Amino acid sequence: MTKIAVIGSGTMGRGIAYIAALNGFTVALHDINKESLKNAEKYIYDEWAKSEQRGFITKDDMEKGESNLNFSSNMKECVEDADLVIEAVLEIMDVKIKVFKELDQLCPPHTILATNTSTMSPTEIGAQTSRSDKVIAMHFFNPVHKMKLIEVIKGLDTSEETVEYAKDIGKQMKKEIVEVNEFPGFITSRMNCLIGNEAMNMLMEGVASAEDIDKSIKLGLNHPMGPLELADIVGLDTRLRNMEYLHQTLGEKYRPCPLLTKYVKAGKLGVKTGSGFFYYKN
Repeated sequence: MTKIAVIGSGTMGRGIAYIAALNGFTVALHDINKESLKNAEKYIYDEWAKSEQRGFITKDDMEKGESNLNFSSNMKECVEDADLVIEAVLEIMDVKIKVFKELDQLCPPHTILATNTSTMSPTEIGAQTSRSDKVIAMHFFNPVHKMKLIEVIKGLDTSEETVEYAKDIGKQMKKEIVEVNEFPGFITSRMNCLIGNEAMNMLMEGVASAEDIDKSIKLGLNHPMGPLELADIVGLDTRLRNMEYLHQTLGEKYRPCPLLTKYVKAGKLGVKTGSGFFYYKN
């Protein structure tokens, strides 16, 4: 049985662990923060229970998922026999590189190392390891158990064998796969960041309220969710880091809206803090 280690138990990490364990993989979820790990465990078990009650999964599915999933704050323990490691830490290049250097030392030679980044370069990350041919990006979407897509992004040195392996794993998780040649922002983040940033600019300029901007995009362009609501779900701090990276790599059209910067400085980060462009009950 394929063993997957997921590094980082935040929103994306716990979602990836959830879906991988439910689809038959042996999964170890790691975080250096034990409180975060405990919260992830509660979240996953609660979501499985809700899905079972609503008929989306069976009790047998839930029990198999639980038996497949382990939680640990010891990285070596999690990755020493892993076939695939998926990193889901902060969207900060220095943090990701530090994690990948450590993984390169701890993992067996055959282990594939994947980053769940939504914008950053698997080539740059892979170059810091001794196995750049086995480094790839697998961009999952939030919430992982509901969103159907994975972007599989090939770095400069990523082998075709690694690409096919990542695509096969994604299909086993019952996801649709798109293969992307690396370029900053890939496909979805380039488009999504532009739309969201323009919505923020319109709000700042007083064109319309946040509610009416989102309503227009949903009903007029048939998007399932408004761009401001989506930014709140992603986390405004995460969105700002994405915009700053794309501004640096792709130029002026990705300059972050000043309103986004102001909200982040104020600690209004979206759903996770209870307020962003909208208010939420936590």
